[in-house]
Amino acid sequence: MDKVTICVDAMGGDNAPGVVLEGVEAALRADEDLEVILVGPQDVVETFADGHDRCTAAFASEVIEMGEHPANAVRSKKDSSIVVGCNLVKEGKGDGFFSAGSTGAVLAGGVLRIGRIKGVKRPALCTIIPSPVRPVVMADVGANADCKPEYLVQFAHMATIYAEKIIGIDNPNVALLNIGSEEAKGSQFAQEAFALMKEQVPNFVGNAEGNDIIPANYDVFITDGFTGNMVLKTIEGTAKTLFKSVKGVMMSSTPRKLAGLVLKGGLKELADSISSDTYGGAPLLGVKGACIVGHGSSNATAIKNGVLITAKIARQKVPDLIAEAIAR
Repeated sequence: MDKVTICVDAMGGDNAPGVVLEGVEAALRADEDLEVILVGPQDVVETFADGHDRCTAAFASEVIEMGEHPANAVRSKKDSSIVVGCNLVKEGKGDGFFSAGSTGAVLAGGVLRIGRIKGVKRPALCTIIPSPVRPVVMADVGANADCKPEYLVQFAHMATIYAEKIIGIDNPNVALLNIGSEEAKGSQFAQEAFALMKEQVPNFVGNAEGNDIIPANYDVFITDGFTGNMVLKTIEGTAKTLFKSVKGVMMSSTPRKLAGLVLKGGLKELADSISSDTYGGAPLLGVKGACIVGHGSSNATAIKNGVLITAKIARQKVPDLIAEAIAR
């Protein structure tokens, strides 16, 4: 594999820096051609970097907290771990940036510091829905609450490239998330987006409904960031509640506990197949470098996989491919 350097926010996430350091260590073991620039307070990053090959430290004296206004914090906290990490990518010292910190701050840092690809009207936050059937891609899931129909056309082009290069889906089809499958369904916005996508997205197959996502009836689902975020959080909450309920049933009596022992392996396989930890985060597509946002609750496995996915996006030159697609 090609050598690649990923900047990692040591202070991003609910359990930082501990799980971040553990995840970075695991990522370095898994990828011998990976180099990491660990960004954060000197007492955190310097000691770790001194003890690990292929890891260097970049000092940042400030941290952007979850409750801060994202854009204001990025502008005012110029020595925060998120801003310093994004600047390193902008300066060409890193090929990508990963953080499990404030989603809004990472999005603002990606746009304001790394910069938008020429021609991209709005970068989109993309995610992989880990369906038990096969993974599917959805964009936007939170970067743009208010959209114009033409934005969704660009989201479709960018998400298609991500699905091909990172998920490995050959010639993925694209559907518009709507309240019905018929062409005339939905709001005026949805109908205008449908018409544009039908005209400008070669692999567009029409409308999809919410119940098409988990069965993986389509490869790529496109929507505005408000709707996409609501759908994503609903899926995540439903999965957690369902597994918690199943566990409660299995532990409610001795016979059921015995049955649970028999099913334990299969249930674990199912849980692993739909776990967001597998992919580690959501890419911000449309900026000039690989930029991944992890869950605030990320564990070490999610951090590791998030760093590795960031490296894969950089190696596959996804930003360059998006730039070419938008230019066309």
